[in-house]
Amino acid sequence: MLFYLFHFTISFISTVLFSIIFNAPKKLLVACGFVGAVAWTIYQLTVGMDLGKVGASFLGSLILGLMSHTMSRRYKRPVIIFIVPGIIPLVPGGAAYE
Repeated sequence: MLFYLFHFTISFISTVLFSIIFNAPKKLLVACGFVGAVAWTIYQLTVGMDLGKVGASFLGSLILGLMSHTMSRRYKRPVIIFIVPGIIPLVPGGAAYE
């Protein structure tokens, strides 16, 4: 459980920092971070359930899209504000070469 909390926290921070780089409104930084952190945590949970990295990426991206649309409607802002920073933790880096 501590493993997932650690990953949630780190992905939250990274998503917020990328939101700042992409000039997201300051009022939406926490929401952007939450969306990215949940997507990454879902990815980690599904990798742990032996779904595979492709299936886990699909499920994490699906959750990211659904949450981004929900946040977009809630805050009345474009969905791209939530999707672009939120997808950063899911972009394959070293995992693509394994």
